[in-house]
Amino acid sequence: MTLYGGIEAGGTKFICAVGTGPNDLRAETRFATTTPEETIPRAIAFFQPYATQLAAIGIGSFGPIDPRPASPAFGYITTTPKPGWAHTDFVGPLQKIYNLPIGFDTDVNAAALGEQNWGAAQGLDTFIYLTIGTGIGGGVMVEGNLLHGVMHPEMGHIFVPHNREQDSFEGSCPYHGDCLEGLASGPALESRWGVRAESLPNPHPAWELESSYLADAIVNYTLPLAPQRVILGGGVMQQAHLFPLIREKVQKRLNGYLAATEIIEQMEGFIVPPALGQRAGILGALALAQQAFHG
Repeated sequence: MTLYGGIEAGGTKFICAVGTGPNDLRAETRFATTTPEETIPRAIAFFQPYATQLAAIGIGSFGPIDPRPASPAFGYITTTPKPGWAHTDFVGPLQKIYNLPIGFDTDVNAAALGEQNWGAAQGLDTFIYLTIGTGIGGGVMVEGNLLHGVMHPEMGHIFVPHNREQDSFEGSCPYHGDCLEGLASGPALESRWGVRAESLPNPHPAWELESSYLADAIVNYTLPLAPQRVILGGGVMQQAHLFPLIREKVQKRLNGYLAATEIIEQMEGFIVPPALGQRAGILGALALAQQAFHG
């Protein structure tokens, strides 16, 4: 039987799997992201027992990356702030060993593809997948295609209104300070309040502030892209009480401007959690592999 390999390459851990989808995972492993010299060979070795059955491998990686097949730097992690990983050839070592089609994209674009295949975006062709965790990233599908331009979307680094009288926190992004990621990521929450997000009680002033920043961002994405749905994943969104706060603020900010009833009247179906949960990334990597195999 034809199998696919998947790698969800995160900044703190790698997840590797072999299978065909959510109901058919033959093998799975996870290990810490250390150096490229240690981590990439470990991923390569995981697939060795299945080498004769693999049709393709998909990689959803932390970034920034170069996902353009025509680029000389295709398959590279590029200007990442993660120590030791900048300008690392990721696809090349796998291609050399396995000589298979390899799909390569951001972890969030991969998760978006996984959600379209098997999750909360089934039947949709234009939607957004956001992850709010260690960083903030976004995957976008427009008319059935994952969005790329000169590179991939960097949706966590937009600027949202920052009322310094209300929130004196300077922001935690090493590049931009108080961009969305710098204000609303997990590390930003911890730096501002002194404890990890999961330790903050509900209610707490943190959640009004967090939902406000995320609502501002979602409105800024919704107006130009007109998505059919916005999927919110990542560790911070494990706080389920954030969803009604965000929906209420998005609806208030839109102020009845958009005519689409899916947005104005059905907010609970417009802003949703990922149906695949924490598996969206690795299943998305398998979906990238299938996409690469079928061309």
